[in-house]
Amino acid sequence: MSASKVKDGFKILAFKRTRTAGRAQRGLRSGFTLLEVMVAMSIIAIVLLAVYRLHSQTLMMNYSARFYTTAPLLAQKKLSELELSESDALIDAAGNFGEDHTGYSWEVSVGNIESEQLKTAAENLKRIDLKITFNRDELAYTLRTYRYYR
Repeated sequence: MSASKVKDGFKILAFKRTRTAGRAQRGLRSGFTLLEVMVAMSIIAIVLLAVYRLHSQTLMMNYSARFYTTAPLLAQKKLSELELSESDALIDAAGNFGEDHTGYSWEVSVGNIESEQLKTAAENLKRIDLKITFNRDELAYTLRTYRYYR
């Protein structure tokens, strides 16, 4: 379609584009260019890489949270066993928690306290260091406590 206008004695032809003409012209070159595809693939790769990193961080935090929740409970269990034993039976030892908690192990170090302020009371005071580890020292939880034995 064309329309003509007269301006300053000159005839100006103006062409209007119809919607059907634009669609027909686009239909010949429909699709995406290589550059558009490469940009889209780059964006998708960056997003997927970020999601993968986030997922692996979440798994590691879950792994650590499980250890730091279980380790104090296992330490409390081991300390209860040590409290039931006689003061003469307290020695440095190590072991694991068996089938119930595979991968978890413990180490106990017992020492005497020497103090001038406590004098003879220090003879019955023991320092107990307990270390709970998972997967051969991959994660470790340490605890120090003092017990008075008569």
